[in-house]
Amino acid sequence: MDAFPGKRESDREARMIEMPREIVVGENALEKVPDVLKKLKLSGNTYIITGRQTNIVAGERIREMTEAESGCIGKCGTYISEKATPEEVSAILDEVSGTDPCCLLGVGSGRSIDLAKLSSKKLGIPFLSIPTAASHDGIVSSRASIHSDGESKSVDAQSPMAVIADTTIISKAPYRLLAAGCGDVISNYTSVLDWELASRLLNEPFSAVSSSMALMSAELITESADLIHPSEEIVGMGVSPEAARLVIQALVTSGMAMSFAGSSRPASGAEHMFSHALDHITQRPALHGVQCAVGSIMMMYLHGGDWNLLRETMIRLGIPTSAEEMGIPDEDIVEALLAAPGIRPERYTILGKGLTRPAAEKMAKITKVIP
Repeated sequence: MDAFPGKRESDREARMIEMPREIVVGENALEKVPDVLKKLKLSGNTYIITGRQTNIVAGERIREMTEAESGCIGKCGTYISEKATPEEVSAILDEVSGTDPCCLLGVGSGRSIDLAKLSSKKLGIPFLSIPTAASHDGIVSSRASIHSDGESKSVDAQSPMAVIADTTIISKAPYRLLAAGCGDVISNYTSVLDWELASRLLNEPFSAVSSSMALMSAELITESADLIHPSEEIVGMGVSPEAARLVIQALVTSGMAMSFAGSSRPASGAEHMFSHALDHITQRPALHGVQCAVGSIMMMYLHGGDWNLLRETMIRLGIPTSAEEMGIPDEDIVEALLAAPGIRPERYTILGKGLTRPAAEKMAKITKVIP
């Protein structure tokens, strides 16, 4: 039986859905960059947007292959990014525009890919997402996180034309980055619950397809937790390429759920608002996916779901579950819970118009986020 009769407008309305045309995931996938460029008929100049370390890890090799093998008419330039800000986007546009690129290549983790997707949209050209770590689901989504006026803002950009994820490289990244990616995905459980709630109470358009994709990605991580998390003896050495592949598949599916919905709704609810509030409040925020997962424990409690099972899954994955493990003061957790509804007041979640301080403290204590 349809649990939400008449509430499928976002599945029915006519709109453009941006999806990657090519997704390459596996060991030594980086070597496929020239082939993907050829297949997509991207034969002009290219420009890599990357960071200093990720340029060493992957950017330099991509540039060599692109110039030598892809049959490009011109050169492949490289822009080393420092931070994801509007000023950095402007600097990229100034440097890249004169080379008349056919596409941008976002090589790295969150910052470089966000800059590439936003800069490419402003240039009116496609971009390829080439992650070097599996730390968040933005590797596929059309949203970019940009820091402006002391705040992290989610802005509309564009989805990548292709995603190339080399599990040989990703498996060697610090495990804490992979754990953050897992946390970002499993927080979809409460994101979808918030979306369903908004559909019931406010008649907000709800997509059964998008929500199913978001939940499928979370279930993939949950069911593969023991395979993904390495033993304590090798936790500092990364994971197996197979574990990296599973996490990338989950992140790609989660990102595609957002693209299909035309919104971050399937993968961003109250737990993400809590994380963004924490970024503003605490001096040393944890990784985004970790904060979202911890927020998801508390939001699952508010939804009346099995928050303890979610918490136990995070422990199996080696994801922090408390303020102490994240290195964040207990009071900052409470303050972030109180501030969270104001992050995106137009987005209805289980937090409603907000919590009282006693309610926030009680919830954080019951779920063992604070003692």
